Amino acid sequence: MHLTNEARRAITDYVDIHSPPPKNTPTALLIFGTNQPAPADMAAELHHRGHAPLIIATGGINRHNGVIEGQMFHRLLRDRDVPESAIRYEDRSSNTQQNIENALSYINEALAADLPITAISKWFHRRTISLLATLVPNLNTFHALGWEPIYANNPVTRENWHETPDGHRRVTREWTEVTRRTTEGTLSPTSRTTQGWTRTA
Repeated sequence: MHLTNEARRAITDYVDIHSPPPKNTPTALLIFGTNQPAPADMAAELHHRGHAPLIIATGGINRHNGVIEGQMFHRLLRDRDVPESAIRYEDRSSNTQQNIENALSYINEALAADLPITAISKWFHRRTISLLATLVPNLNTFHALGWEPIYANNPVTRENWHETPDGHRRVTREWTEVTRRTTEGTLSPTSRTTQGWTRTA
């Protein structure tokens, strides 16, 4: 599918989850499942800077390489000197929705402690935003940090996603699915403001 420059910009803007928390505001980090280690580096750095007193990792068995994602993140965080007391994880989920459902008690723990939620996911994984708004009704404004995944040794970035088959397929699929499901009403509509992400209906 050929895309004009204008269409690429519109799709990129729509799927881009990035909405960082206010500077120096502690938040609970919610790492969405993946077999790539980049989120652990982000989370550990934020923890050691005092910005992430609680880290919630998610993910069951990865269908590509068999790694148990939640356990992998737990190990990587401990290897990066994040204390056990700061880590929560679930290791049974098989998709994005289950990432949230299986970590819901930890999300509510964070909210009860007045810690806003900051999602950590692939930069184009807009479903994380829509599903958080849909599945966590007591969630108000929340935040997100996006990272750039690598497929077949090629990073998928905001600038080049349309140039590789993996990037093009994954980004356009995210855009198509989220817009369709939002229109159907199975996902809550969301919007990004200067304050963060919020449910709009």
